[in-house]
Amino acid sequence: MASPWTGIVEDARHYPSPHNSQPIVLGVEDDRTATVYYDLRRGLPAESFGIPFGHVCAGVFLAGLDVVARAHGFAVTETLDHAEMDFTRLDRDPADHLHRLGRVALRPHAVTADDREALAGFTARRTSRRPYDATLVDESAVSAAVDIAAASGHRFRTTADRATVDEIVRVNQETLFDDLRNDAVHEEILHWLRFSKRQAAETGDGLSAETMLMPGPVLRFAMEHRGLWEAPGVGGVFKRVYLSTMRGVRQLGWLEGPFSTPAEYVEAGRVFMRVWLDFTARGIALHPFGTVITNPRSHAAFVERAGVDESDGRMAWMLFRFGHSAPPPLAHRRPASAMTIGTDR
Repeated sequence: MASPWTGIVEDARHYPSPHNSQPIVLGVEDDRTATVYYDLRRGLPAESFGIPFGHVCAGVFLAGLDVVARAHGFAVTETLDHAEMDFTRLDRDPADHLHRLGRVALRPHAVTADDREALAGFTARRTSRRPYDATLVDESAVSAAVDIAAASGHRFRTTADRATVDEIVRVNQETLFDDLRNDAVHEEILHWLRFSKRQAAETGDGLSAETMLMPGPVLRFAMEHRGLWEAPGVGGVFKRVYLSTMRGVRQLGWLEGPFSTPAEYVEAGRVFMRVWLDFTARGIALHPFGTVITNPRSHAAFVERAGVDESDGRMAWMLFRFGHSAPPPLAHRRPASAMTIGTDR
């Protein structure tokens, strides 16, 4: 791989992705240009809205790439395709697994202290599934999130109403069990679960039991024996373990905005990443409740409880808890070499 991509990719690989699947691939063409792909083998097509969230992930990556490149002395320019993702390509030809997102180019940029600080925040960012401490964040953080979202035509909303928070947390918990009754979703999630520290380190991806704060054997048994969830004893134990990680949730936030085309999905991902990085800089933890958004029944329950207006092509497309928690465990990442390819495409 040509410099300066070496250092940029080494840092950019820390972007967040659904199930920590890390689907973004860079085809480095020369020391200033690269093609960005989405690896369809690492997508989540079984879930409702799983395909649109492939483009959201691309937006998250591109927002992070911009932060990283600036700290390395480059600004990023983009020429994106915004074509729909077609996962049926994998059935026709498994080798045809790279969906082209577009091209990025680097141009010189004078690094500032703010750029270096932003990179430190990017590499420090983690999803925190730990219990939160039941305190509200400073109002200035909420105001900043509102401004970040508004700059791209989106709206950040939040609630600290205890009844509403408790109800949506309950919906999130129920969604897990509802989703896994779907055979395709169950198989997809099983594919990405890592039941031991060793397995998580070896694959460098996926949802590890450690980051989910679940004992590996308990998680494995529960996921491989989903028919027992409703049984007395076993199902109750798993649900109690899962809910214990949700202690202290005092505040929920969500993002609303245009969400009906690939271009809008990408922009949504940028907005989410910018809000997340601003929270990180303020010492605020965040944990997306993605399945509440992608599960149709849970989405409807959330929209009704939160009073969301989804008319005119707008949607509440991201929901998360945020607040203060102890530092979460490290989620592993694949090496930089795993997300780069040569120039023969």
